[in-house]
Amino acid sequence: MIKKVHHVAIAVKNMDEALKLYEDIFGIKPSKIETVPQQGVKAALLPMSEGGEIELLEPIDQESGVAKFIESRGEGIHHICLEVENVDQELCMLADKGVQLIDKQGRTGLAGKIGFLHPKSTKGVLIELVQKDIKEKG
Repeated sequence: MIKKVHHVAIAVKNMDEALKLYEDIFGIKPSKIETVPQQGVKAALLPMSEGGEIELLEPIDQESGVAKFIESRGEGIHHICLEVENVDQELCMLADKGVQLIDKQGRTGLAGKIGFLHPKSTKGVLIELVQKDIKEKG
């Protein structure tokens, strides 16, 4: 069951320029910046005061999905992330409903345990599910 929109992810060519833009325009500073080698990206989370976040994604591997996204579509909204109680249960339930999955099982991501649904099953929108880390709850 979906709890809330956790974040909206934006693919960017240059993380430093994007961070400066969001700080200059909105006064938002990142709460977390990490390189996620298994996804081929550098990622930053920009928290909103009333909850939710913007995630900036810069490709560090030109073969990554984010690099290919930027190459074909340019910078912009890459995916939306929905928070769930249990990623593995949600992925299993969605598979049973015939939803095409990118991840059949949850894996580690910047925001917690994650799993992606294929855009072919969601009207062209890449959707990420996240189960927040225990250390982030509360």
